[in-house]
Amino acid sequence: MKTVPLSRNTALQFAKYACVGVLNTLVTLCVIYVCKALLGVNPLVSNAIGYVCGVINSFLWNKNWVFKTSGHYYREAVKFLAGFLVCYGLQFLTVWLLSYKTPLKDFELPIAAFTMSGYGLATLIGNVVYTLTNYVYNKIVTFR
Repeated sequence: MKTVPLSRNTALQFAKYACVGVLNTLVTLCVIYVCKALLGVNPLVSNAIGYVCGVINSFLWNKNWVFKTSGHYYREAVKFLAGFLVCYGLQFLTVWLLSYKTPLKDFELPIAAFTMSGYGLATLIGNVVYTLTNYVYNKIVTFR
């Protein structure tokens, strides 16, 4: 099987995408935490609010810094939003299934000054699902 070397530009683009992904993860998780823990918002609603904030951040950074596209904002935003909805649906399903339909719902792990709950772990796993599926979609569809 022949391997294709990764170009310097592709590697740099992926590194930028990863940086934006880290920033989005921080934005999303911080908003979820603030909504759920500090404001007492329902966990699933908090999750949705967090992802809305993350998707706005993600579109702007990916369009203008990672992929540097000159395409029409509206068209790319619609494609980006469609991809977000599909990937968010997969993420939401992952969080819901793990949080409410598996033994993880009763999981608690004390870590230093806080406790990692089953919901928290499910959210992290869901975030990985979202990130991987969203990268593939945007690379192939939105910003090609």
